[in-house]
Amino acid sequence: MPQLVGLQVTGDLYAEVRTFYARQMRRVDSLDIVGFADTFTDDGVVVHAGGQRQQGREEMIAGMRASLPRYRDIAVRHWFDHLLIEPDPVDEDTLRVSYYSLVTLTDREGKVGFQPTFTVEDVLVRRDGRLLTLSRVIHRDMPVEQVAEEASARSQ
Repeated sequence: MPQLVGLQVTGDLYAEVRTFYARQMRRVDSLDIVGFADTFTDDGVVVHAGGQRQQGREEMIAGMRASLPRYRDIAVRHWFDHLLIEPDPVDEDTLRVSYYSLVTLTDREGKVGFQPTFTVEDVLVRRDGRLLTLSRVIHRDMPVEQVAEEASARSQ
């Protein structure tokens, strides 16, 4: 099995990034959309798996407000794992982070449902000593063969 070689982050930085995501996701899961948006830079960008793009906190807040009714009777939890944190070799205040995401939905009776899984690519930046998300690109996971077929179709 080939080894992945990259710049290693310290344990302290790894813990800081994990804590950042724990706080960020607790905000979105508790429907604190303003607090969630505050974890992005003013000009932060999110590109959703369906292709929708939101730029800036105000656009993010408006998009999340429009989605609130679908979360009225469920508890949402975002679960992140397999974080790969890579420091930018040029800018020490920039990190590239990729991770897997699982979203669970629990209804009033306690029944748990699952959303499709995603791979997420973030760029985090440190501003005034605080980590913020500069950009997030969300990819819905697909079987490897399907990804190769779609890539081949796009190249033709």
